Amino acid sequence: MPRPTGRVLTLLELLQSGGTRTMAELADRLGVEGRTVRRYVEQLVDLDIPVESVRGRYGGYRLSPGYRLPPLMLSDDEALAVLLGLVTGRRAGLTTTERTANETASAKIRRVLPRHLAHRLDSLLEALAFTDQPGELEHPDAGLLLTLADAVRHRRPVSIRYTDRDGRRSERTLHAYGIVAHAGRWYVTGRDAQVGEDRTFRLDRIADARTLPGSFEAPEGPAPAERVMSGFATAEYRHEVTLRIHATVEQIRAHLPASVASLEEHEHAYGAEAGQDPAAERWLRVELRAERLDWLPRVIAALDRPFVIERPAELRDLVLAFADRLTSYARAPSPGPGRCRCGCSR
Repeated sequence: MPRPTGRVLTLLELLQSGGTRTMAELADRLGVEGRTVRRYVEQLVDLDIPVESVRGRYGGYRLSPGYRLPPLMLSDDEALAVLLGLVTGRRAGLTTTERTANETASAKIRRVLPRHLAHRLDSLLEALAFTDQPGELEHPDAGLLLTLADAVRHRRPVSIRYTDRDGRRSERTLHAYGIVAHAGRWYVTGRDAQVGEDRTFRLDRIADARTLPGSFEAPEGPAPAERVMSGFATAEYRHEVTLRIHATVEQIRAHLPASVASLEEHEHAYGAEAGQDPAAERWLRVELRAERLDWLPRVIAALDRPFVIERPAELRDLVLAFADRLTSYARAPSPGPGRCRCGCSR
């Protein structure tokens, strides 16, 4: 049976959830009589916690706005959500004052966490990575996130039940390398033991995760965030596109980020340019995959750099058609008063 101090803290947690709690409800939740509830309320008031007594048929107790914040009672899930919000907030361009407040708030919460939860959160923060486009992140399942983080930290295989984008369900054994936040979603990346290849899985499509016996060696090579971005750029889609563009990496990345396309030096007659300033314009091979091609002509035009389409031929036809439309629009005579370019009346 909980000690009286534990019941007082439970009472505070119930009141912090909002609204008015009746005497009968509080007595039932705490497993005590009404006069004991009143004694617990008096203890909270002695601690300067603003508890109001509400009279009437639907009366009871509630917290009133006080001149200072009462002690917070956070569940494991709530503590995780707050800390994740603080961690992601550090990447949102905070001012120096805001960053200091963020760090002190994180330190205060971590200082009062139960030891078991503190260890699991340390595992999560160690396993967590962000891309350059973290976005406004959805709230992940706390248990799932902590289980995967433990598997990453201790290099333990983990079994997951996954539903892919086509609705197919499967159970997989994953050697997880890291957890990555990108564009508002959470991902776990690692080696799929059944197919022997690296894979990236969305957390919101994982129904369950459980740690398995055994261990694995962490691979050399790109960091988890880089693996996720590379996986997006090489995902299976209908069209495989290869371009050669004479530009800087920065110019290309402004329109085709790493999650969309991969870049490499073009090995051809332009080898004399090798070893030059990485910020200089040079011929780069751009490879990407896409389900549709109709958006690419606009991107290529926006780049405004010399380019060669290696594949597919269909893209070349779309770019030519797009160029013809732009040419026809540019050569069309200026419309007269009250008429637009298509000839209709306004």
